[in-house]
Amino acid sequence: MNKILLTTILYLVINQISVNAQLLYSPKREFRGVWIATVVNIDWPSKSTLTSTQQKEELIHILNKHQEQGLNAVFFQVRPAADAFYAKGTEPWSMWLTGTQGKAPEPFYDPLEFAIQECHKRGMELHAWFNPYRATFDSQFSKLHKNHITNLKPEWFITYAGKKMFNPGLPDVREYITQVIMNVVKNYDVDGIHFDDYFYPYAIKGQTIDDTDAYIAYHHGIKNIADWRRDNVDQLIKMVSDSIKHHKKYVKFGISPFGIWKNKKQDPEGSETNGGDSYYGLFADSRKWVKEGWVDYINPQIYWAFSTMAAPYNKLVDWWSNNAYGRHLYIGQGAYRLSDNKDIGWRNPTQMPSQIVYNRLNNRVQGSVYFSSKSLNTNLKGISDTLKSNYYQYQALPPPMLWLDSVSPSRPENLLAVQTNKSVLLSWKLPAKAKDGEGAYGFVVYRFEDNEPLDIDKAAAIKKVFYGAITSWEDQQVMKGKKYTYVVTALDRLKNESEHAIPVTVSIK
Repeated sequence: MNKILLTTILYLVINQISVNAQLLYSPKREFRGVWIATVVNIDWPSKSTLTSTQQKEELIHILNKHQEQGLNAVFFQVRPAADAFYAKGTEPWSMWLTGTQGKAPEPFYDPLEFAIQECHKRGMELHAWFNPYRATFDSQFSKLHKNHITNLKPEWFITYAGKKMFNPGLPDVREYITQVIMNVVKNYDVDGIHFDDYFYPYAIKGQTIDDTDAYIAYHHGIKNIADWRRDNVDQLIKMVSDSIKHHKKYVKFGISPFGIWKNKKQDPEGSETNGGDSYYGLFADSRKWVKEGWVDYINPQIYWAFSTMAAPYNKLVDWWSNNAYGRHLYIGQGAYRLSDNKDIGWRNPTQMPSQIVYNRLNNRVQGSVYFSSKSLNTNLKGISDTLKSNYYQYQALPPPMLWLDSVSPSRPENLLAVQTNKSVLLSWKLPAKAKDGEGAYGFVVYRFEDNEPLDIDKAAAIKKVFYGAITSWEDQQVMKGKKYTYVVTALDRLKNESEHAIPVTVSIK
């Protein structure tokens, strides 16, 4: 066990957290995601003046880094402000893509389509990340395209703190946002749809939400405007959820709310915290969405340290794990906080590793999502090295969602292995359709050495994961004198795994 792992164990012990050392290592099933933010060019593209080729090269570099870090999912921001990083929709191209809202990339390409293809090659899911209510990021309304929805439907918007946001209380707004999202669901091979924490705006002193007229027109007997606002958000989330499942039942839907639902002092069922909250502060009843089964995963942003008095990391992880209602729980990890040397908790380089271990000690936590891509790829406090060398040293598959699909695919057939000059070339045939009529969506290649037991639950044996109808793979990491046994399994859209193919063994000469 190396120095980083030992230091992490010591840190957890000091904080009176019992440790099962086995959980420090990579499990086979774990969600490992990262947010790639496009708003104001946070993560990608680094500049809106990059050419199409430069943008593609930069995104490939980013994805390669995340693949090396052991990640298996990307939350790709496709609609930061009622605009688009994709072609098959009705909203104008984003200014953060080309410098001018409404201007298409030249030469033309579709960033979302490109990102999906590149993620799937690397065995990574792509979740299209939408900001449902944000319409502008600043007050420079004159720079908006003539066909931006704020110009076409000005009556749909509220101005708050100099920015425009959709009025969630208007039925036409909810219908419009749902249709925008469904354009992506219908036209792109996305694995999921993702919302972040922006619902009603974070409160700013002296500002008011001007939605009284909408409340009078559409209150439907709800006597409290705060309850009405929460109901407006609930209606959108249920509408989006129902629409997604109607068209593509395998597309996951998840939300990343503010980390605190309610504090215990506000509600006995709240968490042992004393911070801002989503329920009263943002009119977002985040626990209800899980309880009602409207989302497939909840991904609370717990961007605090163990030592944060108002919002201790461990207290919030424990609370959410007790309120996940059988849905997946992924913890939003504040990787950007690793640059914060003012906070004593984040000055400690073991803070993030300790959080990963703490998550693994709780069997109701299925993984992590990091904000954001740049924080990982600039290796703040060595986090990228730590993930690659320790916690994510082996690949992992996303955990299945059995409420959506519990039928495993059929196994691949006719697995063959041929030794070439410096490699082993594997090939197989696509499996027959499963009992539910679904074919294979991806494959996992396992390799075992000499007399090693053939155990596909062992993450270290995974050599390649990819999505698509690819039926061959070349193992270029072989050594003379070794004997390798290979098996291949099939995955369906929701990452249920088949039995393995009949093994093949090769002795390297």
